[in-house]
Amino acid sequence: MEKKLQDFLEEEFAPYGDFPARTDVFNELLAHLTDKYHDLKQQGKSDDEAYQMTIGSFGDVEEIMENVPGAQAQPAAPKATAQAENESDLRKTLKRVLKQAKSSMGMSKFGAIQLQQADLSSSPLVGEDFSYSSLTGTNFGGSNLSDATFTASDLKDTSLAGANLSNAAFSASSLLRADLKGADLTGAKFRASNLQDTAFEGSILVGTVFHHCDLGGLSFDSQVLKDVSFSASSLKKTSFKGATLHNVSFHHCDVKQTDFSGATMDKVTYALLKGAHAQLDNVVLE
Repeated sequence: MEKKLQDFLEEEFAPYGDFPARTDVFNELLAHLTDKYHDLKQQGKSDDEAYQMTIGSFGDVEEIMENVPGAQAQPAAPKATAQAENESDLRKTLKRVLKQAKSSMGMSKFGAIQLQQADLSSSPLVGEDFSYSSLTGTNFGGSNLSDATFTASDLKDTSLAGANLSNAAFSASSLLRADLKGADLTGAKFRASNLQDTAFEGSILVGTVFHHCDLGGLSFDSQVLKDVSFSASSLKKTSFKGATLHNVSFHHCDVKQTDFSGATMDKVTYALLKGAHAQLDNVVLE
């Protein structure tokens, strides 16, 4: 299977040629792919299930490669991928090459840095780029992070409670046990990110996008969701009890074990969920 994963990466890296640090980045990605695959196998997944879930847990390598010196794709190159979790060693490699180019590329002062346990609460951080940074345990409570970027960022145990995260972008990042209670997530995008045990209670969910994310077991109880998009994401045992859903989509999501008890929703959302065989007992239609 390692050969199959290697072939997958070779195909994805083909458009970038022999850029500096290619070997380091490639080997780190292969190591993490292999670890992810074996972890899934230990969980009882079949070979094919483990392989598909492994490559499916990645975000965009293109977003990373844009910041690596010399890694320029050819025109019309196919879309590449990057892993969604277990990227700590990869981040070290990327941090090194990114720091070398930081001045000439004009990267944010927050890019590719160690910032664990920092107190940045109530700070003006509009449009800042925190990509490839370790932000474990950092307090962003009440900060203005609208339009901020978090690509391959470590946000485990981070507090974003009450923060303005409108139009913020999270890609291939870990938000394990992150606190997003009361955060404004209007237009925010979460792509291929780890959201296990993330707290969303009281957050503003308008136009929010969740793509290829694991939302299993999370609670959106009694919340209002408007124009929210869930696509290719896991919603196993996710709860929407008593929630209000307006124009919410669930493309390519398995909602058979999702709890919508007592939820209020419009007819279109209801029809889409019914077509996906969701359990819709006690749902109120508007």
